[in-house]
Amino acid sequence: MTITLTTPAMLFPAISLLLLAYTNRFLTLASIIRNFGSEKMDESDHKQINNLRKRIQLIKRMQEAGAASFFLCVLAMLAIYLEYQIVGGWIFAGSLVLLLYSLWMSVWESRISVEALDVHLQNFNIDYTKRK
Repeated sequence: MTITLTTPAMLFPAISLLLLAYTNRFLTLASIIRNFGSEKMDESDHKQINNLRKRIQLIKRMQEAGAASFFLCVLAMLAIYLEYQIVGGWIFAGSLVLLLYSLWMSVWESRISVEALDVHLQNFNIDYTKRK
């Protein structure tokens, strides 16, 4: 199966939007971290800090894998343009693998984000079984 020059080019908008979404996640987390209170911290605050650290590291890996995927996508296009079809196909396959890894990190980060919300909701300590 031969890959044409347009096959990797179709990923350009998707990867660009993905990197933009990752950057927005990073900026939101950076804002939360900068605004985090420095007053006396309890156990919940320590859990939140650990959670934020994990999420920042995951977003860093997501961005790195996404950028590497983009790089390999361009490299694949160059190889295909220079008529190295097999090499271009393998490089494009590597690009897809990195994109999958990036997406998996995104799902993982989302799950950790939900855990953070659960920790925050535990602070309210409301018993909904007694409500009508």
